[in-house]
Amino acid sequence: MNNFSDMMKKAQEMQKKMQEIQDSLSNLEVEGTSGGGIVKIIMNCKNEVKKIDIDPSIIKNDEKEVMEDLIIAALNDAKSKAEEKSQEEMKKLTGGLGLPPGMKMPF
Repeated sequence: MNNFSDMMKKAQEMQKKMQEIQDSLSNLEVEGTSGGGIVKIIMNCKNEVKKIDIDPSIIKNDEKEVMEDLIIAALNDAKSKAEEKSQEEMKKLTGGLGLPPGMKMPF
């Protein structure tokens, strides 16, 4: 029985470490570029877009900020919808398992 207890303790420790890593991902940022740097996107490692920069040479100057904000909103909306869809598909897969609320696959 001691082995089972040790195994559960290790599983809980791993789960705690995984949560810490997940939490830290929101602070890690990456930059994606296209068009030789004409368009830049800053996002964190949880796929949340933080900033978009579009070189003014390709748009009218008075529309630049509005365009950037609209792109951020559209990207985040698509991300949110993709996450919802993924959860729906996982429910189809795990429907009969009776997993507790909030528990995600894989463990």
